[in-house]
Amino acid sequence: MKAIVITEAGGPEVLKLKTVGSQPLAAHHVRIAVKAAGVNRSDILTRKNPDAYGDDTPAAQIPGLEVAGEIIERDEDVESFKVGDAVCALVAGGGYATEIVVDARLCLPVPKDFSFVEAAALPEVMFTVWFNVFQQAKAKKGEKLLIHGGTSGIGIMGLQMAKALGLKTYTTVGSQEKIDFVEKYDLAEVINYKETDFELIFADKKIDVILDMVGGGYTQKNLNILNKKGRLVHINGMNGLTPEINLWTIMSKQLTLTGSLLKPEPIAIKQGIASEIYKEIWPLLNSKMIKPFIYKTFTLDDASKAHQLMESSKHIGKIILEVA
Repeated sequence: MKAIVITEAGGPEVLKLKTVGSQPLAAHHVRIAVKAAGVNRSDILTRKNPDAYGDDTPAAQIPGLEVAGEIIERDEDVESFKVGDAVCALVAGGGYATEIVVDARLCLPVPKDFSFVEAAALPEVMFTVWFNVFQQAKAKKGEKLLIHGGTSGIGIMGLQMAKALGLKTYTTVGSQEKIDFVEKYDLAEVINYKETDFELIFADKKIDVILDMVGGGYTQKNLNILNKKGRLVHINGMNGLTPEINLWTIMSKQLTLTGSLLKPEPIAIKQGIASEIYKEIWPLLNSKMIKPFIYKTFTLDDASKAHQLMESSKHIGKIILEVA
């Protein structure tokens, strides 16, 4: 099979298309002919440091955390899918390839009338949002949610999911173009963080949950604007992983400060997320109440260009690799 291989830790140029051996089919797994694979910021961390996620997760040679395609082989124990089914799946690496072996419990059917490109934009963002916002932070109808980076893949889908489930949404973005996008699709109350201090604007909103991938200097500001018993959930620390915070803020408002790494989580946890997403979110996709926004697609051998675009942060929505 063909795959994009991380030839060494480094910049986008270390991603090379190579011929590699196919994986053996394991128990409870299916083999998918990959038609499209999502590109995520986590892939950049993996490219720069292939063993970034620690000893519990094997160092990645082939990046890619989400795929869509057609099942071409299944283990005899798999009853939920058959050969020929169109599925999308969350994977712990290996997505930038022409085929992949995946635990069937992490596969979901491609939603009604969705292309493989659209379906490949779903698993990583939906699993991440559901795990952090709805399982970890226990966000519920009527509460207020702030997602920083509202035009990222996670931001756009997270805001749609939250609105559909009855939350009031807020977000920050970095350009007028991105503000226009958020307002066009009525995703959230939005500000440009480069021009306006989000702490000042959102100070009186009594935000209940914040999903943050910035970290650094944002952390104390996030804590300051949270409502009593609010929850701050981190999924990245792009501006710093060691912020200085005032513990009095946490104690006086009984706040919860948490975070997660989805990639190293055990299959049982991910299976639970998949089951809840299928029950709560898949009907919203099938009815077109929520949808992915694809910014740009690249061919598999242009994965390095896809990473360059991801690192520029100029995109609005998902970046996808199409696999011939």
